[in-house]
Amino acid sequence: MKVIFVQDVRGRGKRGEVKNVPDGYAQNYLIKRGLAKEANKGNLNTLKRVEANEKAAYEAEKAEAIEIKKQLENDNTVVQFKSKAGSDGRLFGSLSGKKIVEGLEKQFSIKIDKRKLELPEPVKALGYTNVRVKLFKGVESTIRVHITEE
Repeated sequence: MKVIFVQDVRGRGKRGEVKNVPDGYAQNYLIKRGLAKEANKGNLNTLKRVEANEKAAYEAEKAEAIEIKKQLENDNTVVQFKSKAGSDGRLFGSLSGKKIVEGLEKQFSIKIDKRKLELPEPVKALGYTNVRVKLFKGVESTIRVHITEE
């Protein structure tokens, strides 16, 4: 019997795959527990539509990430901050990823999730700092941050 896997089944198939399995296994285990559906014409058409929608959403998200990358790599895109600092150029406190994202949104209207920043530790010095951003799989950029003394 041909079935469409709704969920990953270890050793049998992954979600979205169409495979031929024994009739008893399909009816008594896979279909009964909601792990698979029978691969009839209607279900196959539904599967094609779902795959097309997922691919379109993936492409749209990738295009949006490329557009944000272009905006970030523009020479005018430098996130400015003012902070109190000591005589040696070290900040009193630090500048976290959350503040960088908020400053980017406030100054340039670019929204990025703070978890996409590759900032191993908060920025603690005056001057320019480059912060790497993973926008999407294979799409990376850098945010330039400039911290001046109050």
